[in-house]
Amino acid sequence: MTTVLVDVANVVGSRPDGWWRDRAGATTRLLDRLAGLVGTAPAGPHGDPVPVVALVAVVEGRARDVPAPDGVRVVRAAASGDDTLAALAHDLADGDDDLLVVTADRGLRDRLPATARVTGPGWLLAAAPPPAAEDRRGNSRPPGA
Repeated sequence: MTTVLVDVANVVGSRPDGWWRDRAGATTRLLDRLAGLVGTAPAGPHGDPVPVVALVAVVEGRARDVPAPDGVRVVRAAASGDDTLAALAHDLADGDDDLLVVTADRGLRDRLPATARVTGPGWLLAAAPPPAAEDRRGNSRPPGA
């Protein structure tokens, strides 16, 4: 049983897809995508299944006020996202579930509890279900439909 803790700003910033023009929009799209991971068991960073029982996402700055999709616990950092995530990781590491932190930030990785597993944004983006396509009117439809 794994709790996935996500450094959202780091994951959003890992792909040069224009996120800087609309940080809140990019964050909302990522969170909606991540909601599909809860209750699944994707292949983990080393190939073993990761049964995701909880997903906690730390947001900061202009993305702090985005809505939380069902199934995702959004923690809104009042100041430093890294400080909030490091403190939260220590709190979560005391629980019964395995903790998998998603960040590419080396400085943040050094501040995490020794029991936390860490992986980069590439794993998370590969594991998360792709967003549903939308028609021109904004109606969601399944990919390939």
